[in-house]
Amino acid sequence: MLPGHEAREYIDRVDLDSIQPAGIDLSICEVNIIEEPGHLGIKDRIIPKPKLLELREGLWHLPRGAYRIRYCEAVKVPEDTIGLCFPRSSLLRMGVDVKCAVWDPGYHGRGEGLLIVYNESGVTIEHKAKIAQIIFIKLKGKPHKLYEGVYQKEGL
Repeated sequence: MLPGHEAREYIDRVDLDSIQPAGIDLSICEVNIIEEPGHLGIKDRIIPKPKLLELREGLWHLPRGAYRIRYCEAVKVPEDTIGLCFPRSSLLRMGVDVKCAVWDPGYHGRGEGLLIVYNESGVTIEHKAKIAQIIFIKLKGKPHKLYEGVYQKEGL
């Protein structure tokens, strides 16, 4: 695993206070409501269109539910590495979780995650607050191919 001070070169515009011992903090730039059904088939998928939730005085007031979020930072995963991201412990202590998929070798973009508010009273999150930490893990060897999926260069 790469320590945070080495991982910083794979994240655009990293603040020094975002560098952690084992990774880099990611901040929240966008919150979207999921209002439509999705579909995941063998050969097709329907991803619900996001509905942007507007900021109110620089804050999002989120009731219990699931939200699509976008991170502020652009990430470029090295060819011999994967990225994994985890919620910050402060969020967990508030009854809120962040779910992320694997960030494949060669992925480049401002990724998305799933923010789940379990807290019955909801949560208030400030725009650009640090909500997750990405870590990079070196693979034993080079993969047979790099990421070429539909999310390449998302949010850039």
